[in-house]
Amino acid sequence: MATARLTIDLAALVRNWQALDAKTDCETAAVIKADGYGLGATRVAKTLANAGVRKFFVAATEEGAEVRQALGPGPEINIFSGHMSGDTDMIGDLQLTPIVNSIDQMLRHVESLPNHPFGVQLDTGMNRLGMEPAEWAALRDIALQQNPTLIMSHLSCADAPDHAMNAQQLRVFKEMTEGLDVPRSLAATGGILLGKDYHFDLTRPGVGLYGGAPFEDAEPVAHVSIPVIQCRDVDPGETVGYSNTWTANRPSRVATIAAGYADGLPRIMGENISVYHGSTACAVIGRISMDMIAVDITDLGEDPKALDILTEDQTVDVLADAAGTIGYEILTSLGGRYMRRYTS
Repeated sequence: MATARLTIDLAALVRNWQALDAKTDCETAAVIKADGYGLGATRVAKTLANAGVRKFFVAATEEGAEVRQALGPGPEINIFSGHMSGDTDMIGDLQLTPIVNSIDQMLRHVESLPNHPFGVQLDTGMNRLGMEPAEWAALRDIALQQNPTLIMSHLSCADAPDHAMNAQQLRVFKEMTEGLDVPRSLAATGGILLGKDYHFDLTRPGVGLYGGAPFEDAEPVAHVSIPVIQCRDVDPGETVGYSNTWTANRPSRVATIAAGYADGLPRIMGENISVYHGSTACAVIGRISMDMIAVDITDLGEDPKALDILTEDQTVDVLADAAGTIGYEILTSLGGRYMRRYTS
C-alpha cells in the first residue's frame, strides 16, 4: 500500500450510541453530518439504523439526500440548515425534514410544501441559527397550526458542565416552549452528559458516537495506520525535514511514513505527537509535510512496515490537543487518500 489505512470500528460506534442512549429516558437520535464526522455517512447511517436509530440529523439537504438513498424510506432525516432556496424538490421527493430557522424559511416551506413535515429551531443564546424569542413569539401560533414534528435548540457550552450558559439556555428554552404539545430537543453529546433536565423528548448525540470528547467513556472508532516508505541512517549533526528543525544528537535511524497534512494530520502538531509500533511510541521529528512524516525509530530495533498514529491511546482528542484544536476537526479532516476498512 502506498497510502495510509483508516479502520472504522462500526461495533464501537454502535456501543457508543447505546451507552449514550442508556443515559436517557427519551429517544436518542444520531447526528451524521459532515459525511458521518468524516467516517462515511452511508455506512454509519446503515449501521446505526440496524441498531435501532430512527431519527438522523445532517447539516444540509444534499447530505440528507445521500443518507436517504442509503437508508431508503422510513427513518426520519432532519436538516439543520432548514429549507434553503432551491431545496424544495429534494426535500419533497426524498421526504426530508427541514428544521426551519427563520420566518422566511417557514414561509418558504409551508407555501411550497404544504403539510410536509418540518421542525423548528429556536435561538436560546448561541446566536448562530434559529428564531430569537421575539421572532418566535410573533410566529409561534402560526407555526403550531402547521404541526411541527420537533422544536429544538442547541447548547453553546455543554462541554463545560459548570458554565453558567448551560442553565441560562435551559431556562430560556423552557420559557420559549412552555405549554407546547410538541416533541422538544436541546441536548447533543455534551447535553446528554449534563443530566436529565436537558434531555426532554429527544437527544442528538454527534461526536460522542465517534469516540470524541466530552464523552470520556466513548470507545475509539477511528484508527489510522501509515505505511513506511523508506528508512535511513542519520549521523549526529545531520538534520531532517524542512527548515532543519530537527538535528540528530546521536546515530539515528529515521523512517519516512506516507501521510501528512493533506491527510488531515495538521502540520502544527509537529513533534508534539508520537506514532506507534504496537505499544512502542516513536517520536515524530521535524516538520510534518504535505505527504510525509519523519519518525525516529532508533530505539525500535527494526524497520517497521507501518506505524500507527490514531490508536486506542493516542485518540482524536490527543491529536487535537497537540494541534491546538478539537477532536471534531481531526475526524472531519481525515482526507480522501486513506484506504478505508470497516469492521463490525
